[in-house]
Amino acid sequence: MSQRIVGSTGDLAALAAAVLQPGFVGTTPPPWVCRWLGEGLGSVVLFARNVVDHDQVAALTAGLRAERPDVVVAIDEEAGDVTRIESARGSSRPGNHALGAVDDPALTEAVARDLGAELAAVGVTLDYAPDADVNSDPDNPVIGVRAFGADPHLVARHTAAWVRGLQAGGVAACAKHFPGHGDTRVDSHHDLPRIGGDRARLDAVELAPFRAAVAAGAQAVMTGHLLVPALDPDLPATLSPRVLGGLLREEMGFGGVVVTDAVEMRAVADRYGFAGAAVRALVAGADAICVGGERATEADARELRDAIVAAVIGGELPEERLAEAAKRVGQLAAWSVAARTRRVTGPPPADGTPIGLAAARRAVRVRGDAGLLPLAGPAHVVEFAPPRNIAIGEETPWGIAAPLAHLMPGTTTVRYAADAVPADPGTGPADRPLVLVVRDLHRHDWMRAAVGRALAARPDAVVVELGVPEVVTGAVHLATHGATAAAARAAAELLAGTRRP
Repeated sequence: MSQRIVGSTGDLAALAAAVLQPGFVGTTPPPWVCRWLGEGLGSVVLFARNVVDHDQVAALTAGLRAERPDVVVAIDEEAGDVTRIESARGSSRPGNHALGAVDDPALTEAVARDLGAELAAVGVTLDYAPDADVNSDPDNPVIGVRAFGADPHLVARHTAAWVRGLQAGGVAACAKHFPGHGDTRVDSHHDLPRIGGDRARLDAVELAPFRAAVAAGAQAVMTGHLLVPALDPDLPATLSPRVLGGLLREEMGFGGVVVTDAVEMRAVADRYGFAGAAVRALVAGADAICVGGERATEADARELRDAIVAAVIGGELPEERLAEAAKRVGQLAAWSVAARTRRVTGPPPADGTPIGLAAARRAVRVRGDAGLLPLAGPAHVVEFAPPRNIAIGEETPWGIAAPLAHLMPGTTTVRYAADAVPADPGTGPADRPLVLVVRDLHRHDWMRAAVGRALAARPDAVVVELGVPEVVTGAVHLATHGATAAAARAAAELLAGTRRP
């Protein structure tokens, strides 16, 4: 197959750079990124390692725009357990599952608009959010509280509200992980998940929130590295022309930017190679290649750029397809420039409470004997730490102990992981209230066993669930529907009695 080459290899290299969204290391723009922005690079993506505080991020993005005024600056900020802009302190907003528990789309839109205004103010133009997955398998190891819930209609209406709010705040939304990562027990960071069900099931469940996102005007959609046999029995969605071209573009009518999930993830990289996955994704219909969570050097970006150029020269990737992808990225950049000038902010709450905290308070659910609240005095807090979800920053703090100790000085705490739980899981003095803190108790046998031992010794203990509340236990049970800083404070207020249930 012969290919018409766009003038020169240099032109092709610029086009190839235009479709990359690389990450980098450092809190200032590294020289190679600045150089690449002058040579065609259209986007970058920020991670927690690039964030110190808002002033620093604003200076960083200003430095990027000095090299290319319309550069797309992306971030993976879900405003929940997955936070980058607040990775060092935890999110000041509730995540999707908490917003779904409240089920007030106007509140969801207001929270997302507030986030959009904050991100726009520091120079971010594209957010890899909202998570539009339907968490239909409660044992899902990577989605969980990142989803609005398990009901596709609820997820659809909140996905649309989140898109509207974020984009009103001046930042492009990117609904993920198309065509839906909720019904799996495999994490695509590690292996290739398989999404079962026939096409009718996909239409009714997985695809409903993405249709809502498209209808709401989402500027971008992120692909999931998922094998969905009902759509394509052979290729993961990220690499499938049937999924990206046939379904998303033609059937669903999406005209924005299709962004891949990170191409270094093992679900695709182990099978098709790092650069091979990027090329195949472009062939399939993707417009932007996200990379750099784990591979963030100039050499990594160069490997992808050179592979894309070679694929065009060799006939594997049509030049027109690459040019189309670069054009869509350019259109997103133009939208972002305009959005920065027309962004809107909502009115502040009448009582001065930040919208994130107000929303987190509304999401807490209390079951059991609410008469046991507030606690009689400083508590002993036992926190059970599940295996790390790789999507959540290792540096991001979580737990009830710190905010509770602030409200109730003298509170003590201990934290156990699966390999370090003693036979007596630290129930503390009998005259001191006991608080057991869990995340996704239903998913971890060791955690349920430890909580069971603690409750046998102390049936008056309070259980605080920071994950998906599938299991309700304890004399009184608080479900925050997320482990954000806002959620922890909302729960601590109820425990300390500074706020009533």
